[in-house]
Amino acid sequence: MIDRELLKEVRRIEIATKRMVNQAMAGSYLSVFKGQGMHFEEVRQYQPGDDVRTIDWNVSARMQDLYVKRFVEERELTVMLLVDTSGSMSFGTRGREKRALAARLAALFAFSAIKNNDQVGLILFSEEVERFVPPKKGRTHVLRLVREILEHESPARRTNIGRALEYLSRVTTRSSVAMLLSDFLEPIASYERELRIANRRHDLVPVVLEDPTERELPAVGLAAFEDPETGELVWVDTSSRAVQAEYRDLAAQEALQRDQLFRRHRIDFVPLTTHLAYAQPLVSLLRKRARRAYH
Repeated sequence: MIDRELLKEVRRIEIATKRMVNQAMAGSYLSVFKGQGMHFEEVRQYQPGDDVRTIDWNVSARMQDLYVKRFVEERELTVMLLVDTSGSMSFGTRGREKRALAARLAALFAFSAIKNNDQVGLILFSEEVERFVPPKKGRTHVLRLVREILEHESPARRTNIGRALEYLSRVTTRSSVAMLLSDFLEPIASYERELRIANRRHDLVPVVLEDPTERELPAVGLAAFEDPETGELVWVDTSSRAVQAEYRDLAAQEALQRDQLFRRHRIDFVPLTTHLAYAQPLVSLLRKRARRAYH
């Protein structure tokens, strides 16, 4: 993609994303995330109804009376975008690659964040972390993040989600909202531990990016399939009903195991496909979190 084409695509994404932030998300985006931390504000005398766990026993001993610590919620969020740039993210059969969808989603999250006066950072990863952009605020910064995603050429094909999550914990000194954008075409055993640890510290939201062909094999006769992460080439008779059924069952099983992993650790996630609109699934996620927060 030459510079002029890149700038045009960035501008198109900005226009579409801002409209979605102002309309579809209705200003509520990120407000239901638990990413806000708590910071100490003052010590005051204990009052009936106060949580006994907040009692400051050192101060109470000195003052010979009960005192509690008062904490207030931090208003500013740090939003970290973790974007998979491995070989499989360049796959797309319905007019848009998973990588292009990731750029649009990253822009949506980023513009939503700066609308709420929050800061946004970026981690691009494949089997290694390939790019880190520290969190900042402002439109210019968001446009830079979108350009980084669109123009980045990964030297590696494979994915290592666990390594990216470990890196997140090293470069963030505070709890953040971590949007993990990937197709998750990696054995869950290779990243479950890191996922669990990251979710304890951050508000981790996996966004699963899929292409419809990854769920249902089209019947186009004998065809060569290349694994985008290993380069392995395999010839398959796609017209065979047995092959189609095996392919469909394997894809469904892998998706089920992945979704069960998220649910097992109580992690909210949202699956999106390259050929369908993505606003409604995201709004549904927000509404679910909002209902849970107020009940």
